[in-house]
Amino acid sequence: MKTTRITNLHGWRLATLLLVAPVAVVGQTAQRTAPPSAAAGPVVVVETARGTFEFQTYPDDAPKSVEQILRLVKRNFYNGQRVHRVEPKFVVQWGDPKSRDMTRRDTWGMAPGAGSGKPIGVAEISKTRVHVKGAVGLAHAGDPTQADSQIYVMLSDRPALNGKYAVIGKVVSGMDVVEKLQVEDVVKKMYVKGAAK
Repeated sequence: MKTTRITNLHGWRLATLLLVAPVAVVGQTAQRTAPPSAAAGPVVVVETARGTFEFQTYPDDAPKSVEQILRLVKRNFYNGQRVHRVEPKFVVQWGDPKSRDMTRRDTWGMAPGAGSGKPIGVAEISKTRVHVKGAVGLAHAGDPTQADSQIYVMLSDRPALNGKYAVIGKVVSGMDVVEKLQVEDVVKKMYVKGAAK
């Protein structure tokens, strides 16, 4: 058993959760993961200082959440931001516009100003889209309806997070790049695959 603190959208430490992830449970969780939706959502390309990865979105499961992230991607909201949180074998997170400013590093991921300023307003938490390795979710400050722009990618299966955060997609290529990311690495560009850049 391992305990770890979960940092929310704004970087505040909300609570200490007991995360139990024996090998057997991790394997079972991965098997229960829903297959890709028949109507696959847009793929988002993330170009970073360490390479490129892509994640498939789940608009059928989290329509407003996916719409929010795609809108921000199309506005170039993420371009030039930095990764502000990395916890080995757990999570990589970015999405705070303050992370472009190295002089504000101590406040990256924390309120105020740690998002786009327009929360999604609904909690689109699916029972079938769960926290397996490569899952892409939305961070929040304790209220899932207030998730905004901060995105995380799971580095391992964490079933204890299911039901608490919306999973909006899954990495479909470049997971090795995600695993190399470090705090301060730049997100050079994010765009929707096949759309005009």
